[in-house]
Amino acid sequence: MDLYCHDLDAVFCAFRSYDMVHYGTLQSAETGEGYGDYLIVGISKHKGPPVFTQQERYKMVRAIKWVDELVEGAPYVTTLQTLDKYSCDFCVHGDDITLTVDGKDTYEDVKKTGRYRECNRTQGVSTTDLVGRMLLMTKAHHSNIASSDYQQHTDNFGKFVFSSVGFQGPRGSSPWTGVSQFLQTSQKIIQFASGQEPQPGDTIIYVAGAFDLFHIGHVDFLEAVHKLSEKPYIIVGLHFDQEVNRYKGKNYPIMNIHERTLSVLACRHVSEVVIGAPYTITKDLLDHFKVDLVCHGKTEVFPDRGGYDPYAVPKKKGIFRTVDSGNSLTTDNIVQRIIKNRLLYEARNQKKEAKELWRRTPRHTLTFPNGDFRD
Repeated sequence: MDLYCHDLDAVFCAFRSYDMVHYGTLQSAETGEGYGDYLIVGISKHKGPPVFTQQERYKMVRAIKWVDELVEGAPYVTTLQTLDKYSCDFCVHGDDITLTVDGKDTYEDVKKTGRYRECNRTQGVSTTDLVGRMLLMTKAHHSNIASSDYQQHTDNFGKFVFSSVGFQGPRGSSPWTGVSQFLQTSQKIIQFASGQEPQPGDTIIYVAGAFDLFHIGHVDFLEAVHKLSEKPYIIVGLHFDQEVNRYKGKNYPIMNIHERTLSVLACRHVSEVVIGAPYTITKDLLDHFKVDLVCHGKTEVFPDRGGYDPYAVPKKKGIFRTVDSGNSLTTDNIVQRIIKNRLLYEARNQKKEAKELWRRTPRHTLTFPNGDFRD
């Protein structure tokens, strides 16, 4: 670890299990990176029904552009020995509660020695809500949350508290684990965007799609595209929610256009994102971005609204290429994983909600059954 020998601050950011990577996860990485010069992320073994395998989660986190190094199978309790082992000056974690099974603060030791930094958790997005959207199969999250279906979703995936006499019914909700009300701002986009223009000699590559629930299938595809040139500048065109729903149906996309934008921007292989890109790739679009190459994976290409091939223009120009990433994982596969373990996920979501509410209530009035606070 020679990098630490040059008066750099190394930060250890404990990501815990983080089974899904969304804006809140990415915000933690971006914030952690801002505390120092070198970001090491520790991923612990996942507890409960996993959406992604351990290796899939490792690869997802490695693809986040702010992460410099990954510690596989990191201990759940971050100790001084862990920080010293990786030459870290301090560790960073969100302000959510993280306790051992016996109720001890997992960061107690590092806090006592002043080697702990805390960042605010991100309101407006949560794994709990994303799982709920997949299970409910409603399209309300595309535009508003006023529908009766979506209200039922809020009731099913949150609003549980514990009192001194044990578990009680719906009483309150947590802004961190309840239904997301994501509000996009220009500052959030600036934080995530690279801000770099194409340089002379760069190969400008355009890819387009939904990139919903940004996952390792997308990462592998973008990595394969990145390898097509020595100096790639990859522009990702993201389709609006209504367009994605037109060709994918059901309740897709699971994540709305604002959430998908930040997820894609955080990928180290992506240089720029077109928000609300046209489904049909036109000559004007290619000329505007000075595109050298247009790529698509091996997934099905749906016709545009007129029944035509949306890639007809780049194909005619001879700049279209089908890229085989070697990974067949799709958003549909992820949704099926969730549905398969529906009851387990519902129980997990309710437990997370209760944990957050417990944290924000005076300790003398609430208890948590079995003393188990771990995720």
